[in-house]
Amino acid sequence: MKHMTLNVEAFDDWLRTRFVELNNSLEALYWLQDDRANVEGVGEEYKQALESEGRTLILALLDEGNTDEGFDAAFDLLGNVGLYMAACRRHEITEPSRETSSPLVEASALAMQIGASIGVTPRFATAHLTTHNRAHNGLYKRFTDLADERLFVDYNTKGILAYKRAADALLKILPLGISHPISADLLKVARQALQDVMDSNATLFNELDTDRFFYCVRPYYKPYRVGSQVYRGANAGDFAGINVIDLLLGLCFANEQSYSQMLVDKFLYMMPEDQAILRDCMRRTSLMDQFLKASGGHKEAWYQQNLPLFLEVCELHGQTAIQHHDQLVHKYISGPSVDMQQQHMSKVTASGPPLHVLLASLEKLRDRRAAAKRSDIRTRWQDIQRLKASLG
Repeated sequence: MKHMTLNVEAFDDWLRTRFVELNNSLEALYWLQDDRANVEGVGEEYKQALESEGRTLILALLDEGNTDEGFDAAFDLLGNVGLYMAACRRHEITEPSRETSSPLVEASALAMQIGASIGVTPRFATAHLTTHNRAHNGLYKRFTDLADERLFVDYNTKGILAYKRAADALLKILPLGISHPISADLLKVARQALQDVMDSNATLFNELDTDRFFYCVRPYYKPYRVGSQVYRGANAGDFAGINVIDLLLGLCFANEQSYSQMLVDKFLYMMPEDQAILRDCMRRTSLMDQFLKASGGHKEAWYQQNLPLFLEVCELHGQTAIQHHDQLVHKYISGPSVDMQQQHMSKVTASGPPLHVLLASLEKLRDRRAAAKRSDIRTRWQDIQRLKASLG
């Protein structure tokens, strides 16, 4: 990574220190209220300091112009501008429904310049807080220093990296072929990685405080305006790995409208190298289709060894989806929203659509990944049964 300019360094230092203190102070005030979702008229002096101090630092960066420090530096700076804009959104210094253009003019200009130049969305993305979040002296960037935010980011990062390990192992099978003896080793790597995802999810489920997450962590992930355009919130699924697994296992279909629509919506929220991997994957024949084609030779030793491993990986991928939907989404989003005051309901989700629409689409995605038996959507339930029967 090239050396930061002094202005970039000053902004980065502010984000890691004063920015966190201001957010902490505001969260402490919101938490004391009967209606914890309310931010109006609370801690105005902190909000003013946050907005003006950030603006001053960003103005210096805008005047400096594009210093072409390379992709890593540009992506990191985009994340810093995005964290500032997301915090302004959380504290309703900016709020998309009451504006046609972001009042954060300088931040919008800088975000759009960087986003367009490196081919990503001009707001902070999941990677900025997880896989591409450089630690200084053991501390990485966060909005607050609340224990629940740290837990959420740590275990999201662990889960994402485990999904990436599984995806990487499955991609390595493609040039070898499903009958290759080493493909069994790669399926075992994928199996262990998906087990790691389940372990990370279980820790989150058991240790993350519902109210702290719902009221103090989730609000930083809301949609916000950059210029005149509203961009949806960062989502933990904004990386290629999970979809690479969907497509290579054959549990989801790139040519199915609702699934491909989701991929289109995700592309610019992912790192450019992830975008390239996913595009390549969309044109591949899935491992499931390869096993179905080879089922005539089901008595072969390689088939009897590799297919059970493949089916175990499919099973685990389905279990991670069920666990995420039935435990995490329910416990941390749909459950607590039941008790929320009506005036805040339209602002619950980070993804844009109303909560009931989001939950219905997530349920279908869960059932595709789990190859559930459903008549209203296409799943691989029948093909999985065929493959299981061929092992008889």
